[in-house]
Amino acid sequence: MGLIVQKFGGSSVKDRDRIFNVARIVMNTRNAGNDVVVVVSAQGDTTDDLIAKAAEITSDPSHREMDMLLAAGEEISISLLTMALQELGVSAISLTGWQAGFNTDRAYSKARIKRLDTERVESELARNRVVVVAGFQGLNRSDDITTLGRGGSDTSAVALAAALHADRCQIFTDVEGVYTADPRKIPKATKLKEITFDEMLELASLGAQVLNNRSVELAKKYNVELEVISSINPVPGTIVKEETKVEGMLIKGVAKDTDVAVLTVKDVPDVPGMSFKIFSLLAQKNINVDIILQTTGRDGKKDMSFTVPLGDAESAVSALKNATGRIGGGDITVDKTCAKVSIVGAGMQSHSGVASTMFEALFNQNINIKMISTSEIKISVIIDEADADKAVAAIHDAFIN
Repeated sequence: MGLIVQKFGGSSVKDRDRIFNVARIVMNTRNAGNDVVVVVSAQGDTTDDLIAKAAEITSDPSHREMDMLLAAGEEISISLLTMALQELGVSAISLTGWQAGFNTDRAYSKARIKRLDTERVESELARNRVVVVAGFQGLNRSDDITTLGRGGSDTSAVALAAALHADRCQIFTDVEGVYTADPRKIPKATKLKEITFDEMLELASLGAQVLNNRSVELAKKYNVELEVISSINPVPGTIVKEETKVEGMLIKGVAKDTDVAVLTVKDVPDVPGMSFKIFSLLAQKNINVDIILQTTGRDGKKDMSFTVPLGDAESAVSALKNATGRIGGGDITVDKTCAKVSIVGAGMQSHSGVASTMFEALFNQNINIKMISTSEIKISVIIDEADADKAVAAIHDAFIN
């Protein structure tokens, strides 16, 4: 007998038939002799619908009230799934995030888990119940509801698996596992049997939407073995773990991210401390910066370009313009027509010519590269958004046949 944590996304519980499909998966796991904790997202497009409802009321809702509103989506899902399990004769109980013991910081809309008290969950498991937990949400020290940001249900599931010392955490999606590229866009994309935490973390951070990057960080930290698996087709999925066989597969995946804006601060004084001044301003606004490019100083000035999430672009520009006296720069421009295309693979650590192959694939398609970023297992480029799909296909063909 083991303990399995299963997470189901919004598309897996979008209607009655899908809910009962999930209930049968949970029931079969339970009947195989396992204790089961289930984490569920809001149904289908519920979160987007709730955001739209808020927009009907105000163009600038407070983050606190948005968290209060959005948390309702997961509460609907857990109630309906628990009812379906009970209808199938399975003893089950639903718990909100705070009932399940999720305590977070105060960063509304993108809170982080500070502590997880599993006493209630363990008590319900001891009573031989399936525990259905609302993902994506918790409670801060002021007893306010908080949400963990997009993909937060993955993080909730992995956190529970770590705290409960579960034997496995299964992430059920509408695809059959982790692919070398988006199979809906690249017909030649192949499913991976296994992938390392580091590779998956890079892919998740670079736009692959199958797993939330914070959930992978948690899984790596606490060595929680993940399985990405289909909720529709009962076939083996992809195992995400610490080590895999990297020989024979140079690149594990090609990812595209269009949630990118490039900001450029022109004529920044070429003196010590300017990078600190610029990026500390953005850090104070909780704006994440990714790729950074700095030109060689001339006449005591330099240009500094960097990428931020598309939704944070205007906030970043505002913060920098309000601090022109501190940073001493000239014009601040923003380009929202960009995309980031990346390749990921631990195998590139021991192989030469990877960057050359990638850049040749882009050259053959007449695609211009604006910025480049590399690590031991990743190469990313910033290109025009209009070229992104073509770039992914060309790079995929170059590496994965």
